Amino acid sequence: MTDHSLVLPDEAARELYRTILREGGRIRIADIPEQGAATVQRLLDLGLLKPYISDGSLSAINPRSVTARVGADLRAAGTRLLMQAEQLPDLFGDLIDAYDTAPRRHDRTGTTRIVEGAENIRHHISQISEELCHEVLSLQPGGARPMDAADDIVDYDRRILEAGGSLRTIYEAAARLDGPTVRLAARLTDMGCHIRVAPFALTKMMIFGRTVAVIPASADLAAAAFVEDPATVAFLAEVFDRFWQLAEGVNWAALAAGSTDSAPYEQVGRLLAQGLTQRAIATRLGLSERTVAGHIARLRERYDAETLFQLGWQMRGACDA
Repeated sequence: MTDHSLVLPDEAARELYRTILREGGRIRIADIPEQGAATVQRLLDLGLLKPYISDGSLSAINPRSVTARVGADLRAAGTRLLMQAEQLPDLFGDLIDAYDTAPRRHDRTGTTRIVEGAENIRHHISQISEELCHEVLSLQPGGARPMDAADDIVDYDRRILEAGGSLRTIYEAAARLDGPTVRLAARLTDMGCHIRVAPFALTKMMIFGRTVAVIPASADLAAAAFVEDPATVAFLAEVFDRFWQLAEGVNWAALAAGSTDSAPYEQVGRLLAQGLTQRAIATRLGLSERTVAGHIARLRERYDAETLFQLGWQMRGACDA
């Protein structure tokens, strides 16, 4: 591929050019020291010097004419590159067709493909995430995340975020009790990922661009189903969205730092005392309204409040005490 990048004169070439100007714009080739030959050649290549064989001299050329010529060359090169870029889909058309129609050794084709083997699953996920990186949804069951893959997870998520994508992940509640997982979640959320925890068991699932869903195809996770049926993927994405509303937000950075923040229901109580509605509290704390309602029920029982107004009044008194 031709390199159209502009090579500017270095400081030595600039100083020699200025010296020639101080000498009246011309200099005899014989007066140039041997060690300056490379510098002279650089100015000749750029067109800033013009040789005159008849009298063995070099003349300085107006840089404006050089910039006009080089600028025209660069614009022409840019036009050619743009034309080549437009032609790329056609030039690679046969390879694209070959890729799309090639039989897969480790899967069974159709609207749902079964891929076997951890390496093959990772390979397929890597391909899909490159094509559908604008939104990734995932359910991660269990408590601890695999720490031997922590750096790979961070690198994978960073590449999606840098491409302008978004990531939402739901862990099970036990993840908050595992130190390495908490620290990993703190790193990911600091990058821009969104991670909540669900107070119920989850089944592993990933959804890419609401177009392809990846779910287990065996109990030991040695096989995965890559689902491309639009109706099925839409259903699974809706399931994720409902789980997301039920899941609770977590201050992972504070948890990783060993924060002694009060329990969630106490935070709900303080906001309730300030006059916030149940929906506003849920938004402020990153919790679902159902979770906030559960905390309020617990507070009403604790303060023996029959109504929400009574609870807010009593919480206000407790906060002022």
